[in-house]
Amino acid sequence: MEQRLKRAVLTSNMSRYRIAKLSGLSEAQLSYFVNDKRSLTLPAAAKLAMALGLELIQKKKK
Repeated sequence: MEQRLKRAVLTSNMSRYRIAKLSGLSEAQLSYFVNDKRSLTLPAAAKLAMALGLELIQKKKK
């Protein structure tokens, strides 16, 4: 999940500033995440996904 979100941030046509504002994350938090310094909580990841036009889906365990 994290790698897909990072890739979505890096390939987005939006600036990181815009992504941060849309997601409600701080620019620092987004930067730390993209640069592998920190992880995101699930609620923060969901907000980031929504800002990028993505949806997090819980898979059922087998």
